[in-house]
Amino acid sequence: MNAVIRLENVEVCYDGSRAVAPTDLEFADGSFTSLLGPTGCGKSTLLNAIAGFVTPSSGRVLMGGAPVTGPGPDRGVVFQHYALLPWFTARGNVEFALKRFGLPRKERRERAAESLDAVGLADAAEKYPSQLSGGMRQRVALARALAAEPQVLLMDEPFGALDAITRARMQQLLRELWQRTRTTVVFVTHDVDEALALSQRVIVMAAGPGRVIADHQVADRPEPQPGEPRLHPLHPRIVAQLGTK
Repeated sequence: MNAVIRLENVEVCYDGSRAVAPTDLEFADGSFTSLLGPTGCGKSTLLNAIAGFVTPSSGRVLMGGAPVTGPGPDRGVVFQHYALLPWFTARGNVEFALKRFGLPRKERRERAAESLDAVGLADAAEKYPSQLSGGMRQRVALARALAAEPQVLLMDEPFGALDAITRARMQQLLRELWQRTRTTVVFVTHDVDEALALSQRVIVMAAGPGRVIADHQVADRPEPQPGEPRLHPLHPRIVAQLGTK
């Protein structure tokens, strides 16, 4: 598959301190990749550089071969905190996000309805954020990103604030949506199990400064048989790598 995102010698510094060491990465069109590592390893900084929120101190980020100079509709972003506007309903939040693209009202409404239905919230479209659970709010945030029909979906620890049951449901929903749409996904997490459950590829990062220390292709594993460990075979190896300074 062709690379839809390319990082060429990307380095990010803040106040003279290097947050991300020079990094070269490619993300294939239609792929699902996790950036995995501890707090402070630069994974969110790299995601923000791809999103166009952060300008590299050196190097460049390419999207479809063109330099990234700022945010764009080709990249949808979902954060850990939902950032929903409390005075809008679920549908209103999704529609409002589409206004910046200059879409007519009818198309905004249709896209909002379709994306809310895709995340299982068609019946909650007229509810306000205060009337929704944490998992439902995150589904609205996901619907908002999907409604713009981005080529790339960037997700920064989107399920980190959810309880274990809701988190598992959201992981399943995301995996099903990706399998159906094959939107390119770059997913930031510090959870090894989450990365292995969701991704085709896991990039392991370490701090001091932020750098890539491993790059794994993740093969689907069959359902373990009785008596077999449920952990993915890559799990112990990645845990060991995360202990590397």
